[in-house]
Amino acid sequence: MTTSQDLIAALSAMGDSTKAAEMAAYHKTDREFLGVPAAALDELARGLRADLDLPTRCALAQELWQGRVHEGCVLAAKLLTQARIRPDDTPVWTMIAEWAQGFDSWALADAASIAGAKRLQAMPARLDEVEGWTHSENMWTRRAALVMTLPWARLPHPKPDDLVVRERVLAWAEGYVPDRDRFTQKAIGWWLRELSRRDPDRVVQFLEGPGASLTKGAKTEAMRLIAAQ
Repeated sequence: MTTSQDLIAALSAMGDSTKAAEMAAYHKTDREFLGVPAAALDELARGLRADLDLPTRCALAQELWQGRVHEGCVLAAKLLTQARIRPDDTPVWTMIAEWAQGFDSWALADAASIAGAKRLQAMPARLDEVEGWTHSENMWTRRAALVMTLPWARLPHPKPDDLVVRERVLAWAEGYVPDRDRFTQKAIGWWLRELSRRDPDRVVQFLEGPGASLTKGAKTEAMRLIAAQ
């Protein structure tokens, strides 16, 4: 039977001390970094998702996330990244929502947000809970509300309900505009850039209206694809 300790040992064997030191210096958290390449994490997660049932993966993910190893936490999120879960009343969303309250870096927040986005798409009513995150004292939690809703910016043929969600998230982004944190500004720019693939006019409208005071970097990111046309 695979245990979280087994997985940490496997990750340690894949690590690189030089890369680990670079990651620790960049992320500036008190977690342990092993220097495992992203591709190796992806491959390990794919194998585990294929071999283990969902309850086992949930238990492993919770143990890994509660540890202090950065790659273990990333792997935990990848174990829960699944498009369809039937029924979707499993602990997966509850776990991710709980994790979101303690995010401490963009890498962990984004890894968990990819898994969380699948659960939001499966049950959009969960957006009511995510809206509460937009007022969190934790900057990474607030940012996750945008990252986790990126699928609605990317929809090629949004339905009326999807458009309602899109405008809802843009209202969250509007509330974030005064926040000068670079990661928050970058997230706004990222969301708008993805939306520009489908609705460039709406992006321009946002930038000329509530987004007029975004930082130069955020505006450049938002307009990157439009400017390239």
